[in-house]
Amino acid sequence: MSVVLDTSAVLAVIRREDGRERVIEVLSQAIASTVNYAEVIGNLVMRGMPVAVAKAQFDGLRISTVLFDEPQALEAGSLRRFSHHRQLSLGDRACLALARLRDVPVMTTDRVWRTLDLGVEVHIVR
Repeated sequence: MSVVLDTSAVLAVIRREDGRERVIEVLSQAIASTVNYAEVIGNLVMRGMPVAVAKAQFDGLRISTVLFDEPQALEAGSLRRFSHHRQLSLGDRACLALARLRDVPVMTTDRVWRTLDLGVEVHIVR
């Protein structure tokens, strides 16, 4: 079974943060939206990492990326109604949309996701 990784889960591995062990355990089954891929690259570049190095860091994890297509966009847009009080970014909603469409769990470091009732199994890694 696949698991969808949120940006924060990927960054936990790359930055060697707490919770990375749980993410590493599922990397062979992991998928991520291309929106989350963009967020990971953007986050690393904003911290001074060259784009080529950031890409190499992500590629080294061997996470399969899934193009953010029209069905995902529609699903992510529909999740906006749940994001008002929980501050779900487009990346968050892209991750959750992919998980909902594939009927698989998500992994994140964002504890507020425990309060979400979206029909998605959420694993908080720390």
